[in-house]
Amino acid sequence: MPLFVAGVSHRNAPVELREQLAVDEDKLREVLRDIAATGVVREALILSTCNRVEVYAVAEVPGEARAATFRHLCSHRGVDSASVDTVLYTHTESEAVRHAFRVAASLDSMMLGEPQILGQVKDAFALAQSCETIGPALHTLFTQAFAVAKKVRTETEIARHAVSVSFAAVELAKKIFAGLVGRGVLLVGAGKMSELAARHLIDQGAFPLYVANRTWARAQELARALAGTAVPFDELPTALAAVDIVIASTGAPDPVIKRETVSRVIPARRGRPLFFIDIAVPRDVEDTVDTLDGVYCYDIDDLKQVVDANIRERAREAHRAEALVEREVAKFLVRLGDVEVIPTIVSLRERLEAIRVGEVKRTLARLPDATPETRAALEAMSSAIVNKILHAPITKLRESSRAGSPRSWLELVHELFGLGRGRNE
Repeated sequence: MPLFVAGVSHRNAPVELREQLAVDEDKLREVLRDIAATGVVREALILSTCNRVEVYAVAEVPGEARAATFRHLCSHRGVDSASVDTVLYTHTESEAVRHAFRVAASLDSMMLGEPQILGQVKDAFALAQSCETIGPALHTLFTQAFAVAKKVRTETEIARHAVSVSFAAVELAKKIFAGLVGRGVLLVGAGKMSELAARHLIDQGAFPLYVANRTWARAQELARALAGTAVPFDELPTALAAVDIVIASTGAPDPVIKRETVSRVIPARRGRPLFFIDIAVPRDVEDTVDTLDGVYCYDIDDLKQVVDANIRERAREAHRAEALVEREVAKFLVRLGDVEVIPTIVSLRERLEAIRVGEVKRTLARLPDATPETRAALEAMSSAIVNKILHAPITKLRESSRAGSPRSWLELVHELFGLGRGRNE
């Protein structure tokens, strides 16, 4: 399979160049169809994300096709192709298969194990299918890549550990509460990080949600975005008594949640734990708050420690995932090699079978008195001869395909047995 992948990613190209090359869905359809119309590729798929722009393609001359496709892509995006050529990487054949599997399994991502890339690859595949630029080779490759990605996620824990502050906050909340369904959340401040943490909590079933901010209009705006309720800033004690999780991120120079305030609401909580996620710098929650019974407080440094530990854990799991990918690449290449030689094996068997049938028919025409037993014996003997003749070339074809070099043997078998010629000699 003359397969290649070429592209740029966060590993070798600055974000400015990646932004210039990135293609949105509507434009991507046009680019794909234009590339296919040039005739330099038989199949093509373009993966365009914030961290990579890659072309996966099947072509008779991969080097020529790679240059042509990226000239075309650069022309569409108004980018100087010379600036891209210096950083462009290319993988062919087995290395291209390995790269596709690693990308889909999030082993080549900026953040190991992040889940978004698999969906992005699936979207790119679906779009290429709709543009009719997916053929049997890329269909086989990406169908298997999706299966490998799923296997990596189910057989390793690479995606299990939170590697962002907002996810780490949710992970800690899960440890404190038996479950997050029905747990009330209060946002104190309306920053982006606190909003993201709140969204993750809501995704886990936390509800209801309240927003307190010194700017009332911003509190109302964020509350509407999160299907929550805005709370006046001076009513914080009332809100603290009602919720289970508080996310604080105001940007205030001094703590806005004091130990004295929290201690006054503890009796009304009747033993329910109160969890503070303080992601403000300087901190929003007074440092003595977590000395109160049933109160848990984590600041940005605590969360970063969790994130750093989880990143190390993901790196350990990545070793297991890489070994799994290597096994899957080896199995895939064996299957792919068999697929590549099967048409020749079928043609060879058909060719020899046609010769066998013809010769048996001519022989029996000279033996009009042959008994059914004799006829059966001739059929059996001729079939056995054909099978013995087929054994060596079929074995060699399969061995060469699994070694990654089937083409010379395919050509030799075609030449020796006249598979490209008619069958009536």
